[in-house]
Amino acid sequence: QVQLVESGGGLVQPGGSLRLSCAASGFTSDYSYIGWFRQAPGKEREGLSCISIRSGDGSTYYADSVKGRFTISRDNAKNTVYLQMNSLTPEDTAVYYCATAPSPSVMLLPSEYDYWGQGTQVTVSS
Repeated sequence: QVQLVESGGGLVQPGGSLRLSCAASGFTSDYSYIGWFRQAPGKEREGLSCISIRSGDGSTYYADSVKGRFTISRDNAKNTVYLQMNSLTPEDTAVYYCATAPSPSVMLLPSEYDYWGQGTQVTVSS
């Protein structure tokens, strides 16, 4: 059974940084990508970034809205994917989720992802 557990959310001031973690377990070789998404109240779930977890392939993808501010990375030894978030603004306030997909045809489309974590709240406020 695939399980994803997010952590690292919290309250941060504008301009601050947070690093989110996504601990994964129960994977099979069918699943090749882990992505980060967020959903703010009243808004649709938004794809932010994803990374290949295949051995020897570190391909990454970013949404324009976070390119240059967010960085995705992985630690295969720990089965963990990270999302480093810098220069945060109140518009980044949302619940952040990680999810996994076999081989998404559209890299950051939520419907391409099968298994989801429970989410972690990020609040950017002074």
